[in-house]
Amino acid sequence: MAQRPKRKQRKVDEGSPTWMTSFADMTNLVLCFFLALYALSQESLKQNEAIIGVAMQGFGSQSGGATLQQGQMLNMGNTILSLPSSERGRSLAQAKKTATSIFQTELKSKYVRISQDERGLIISLSAELFFAPSSATLNMEEANVVLRKVAQLLNDDQLKKNMNRFRVEGHTDRVPTDPDSPFETNWELSAARALSVLHYLVNVGVDETRMQVAGLADTRPVPGSDQNTEEGRAVNRRIDIVILSEGHL
Repeated sequence: MAQRPKRKQRKVDEGSPTWMTSFADMTNLVLCFFLALYALSQESLKQNEAIIGVAMQGFGSQSGGATLQQGQMLNMGNTILSLPSSERGRSLAQAKKTATSIFQTELKSKYVRISQDERGLIISLSAELFFAPSSATLNMEEANVVLRKVAQLLNDDQLKKNMNRFRVEGHTDRVPTDPDSPFETNWELSAARALSVLHYLVNVGVDETRMQVAGLADTRPVPGSDQNTEEGRAVNRRIDIVILSEGHL
């Protein structure tokens, strides 16, 4: 009996089909694209358009792993994450320039000092100019001009754009309050003075939803000041207007 010819076995290709490579590239691109949109949800429209434009350049007729361009896209993740911080950093730098210009006269008389620390940009106002000893009532004749300049600074367009927040801090020296004063301790005095300044700023147009207030008594002296001298104590009797950095919002 004749034997049937053996059927030729079909050779099975090993590994994934070639189309999977392009499909995987496409899905990765789509994922990166939507992650970029999510990260950008709080950024300005202009920034969105610029970065999304870079992302879209990768969706072309190229094949395989060449669908993404090198250069801007390689650093896109770092760029997206750093946008809020860099914008606020530029905002504070611009605010410092503006403050230096606005307070030229007061800086010369040392009624106003401008500095910067981990809290942010600080406009220090001498309490001697604004308040009588052991009082939290604003001396309007002296305070009006300076506080209107503070309001002008806080309403700066760049600060508004980046929604910077502000804190009004009251500070005192180490000398206890007068026994006849309505304030039992420097805690109450510093808080009341800060509130007086905050209410004034709100009344002249500063957005109160962006404001904070704190009374710190003598717990945060000016670095390098000597409270054993009258000059050192005077430096510490102050109101700090702090344009807060990102870490202190």
